[in-house]
Amino acid sequence: MSATQDPQEYIDQMALKRGYVLDYHKVMAKHDFEVLQAANELVNAAYLNERTLDRKTKELIFIATQTILRAPKTQIQSHIRIALDVGATAQEILEAIETTLPEAGVIVFNAGFEAWREVVEADGIEPTVDVYNASE
Repeated sequence: MSATQDPQEYIDQMALKRGYVLDYHKVMAKHDFEVLQAANELVNAAYLNERTLDRKTKELIFIATQTILRAPKTQIQSHIRIALDVGATAQEILEAIETTLPEAGVIVFNAGFEAWREVVEADGIEPTVDVYNASE
């Protein structure tokens, strides 16, 4: 990112480079611009700048780690949308979320799965026998 000193321009550049900005980015731009810039440089180095891993791979990692960390569904969905935009398939994203199952369990997996299901509008197969609906 350029070395702008204008918070509005900085937020606009963040949005263009990331594909999103979070609420805390907006507030920090107004109230502690220096710390926002410092934090964003770390994000650029570790996540946005392509080095060995491409953006698609990093998005899949982000989706899995945010699922494990129980990030808000909207945040996971933002990364799912970006992953789709940078060439990941719905199946690849689902597989990334599925990697959370062995270590983090079904409860954690389900949060990421629901975020994915809503974004890709996935449906399922309904049983033809009488059962209780566990989702209600």
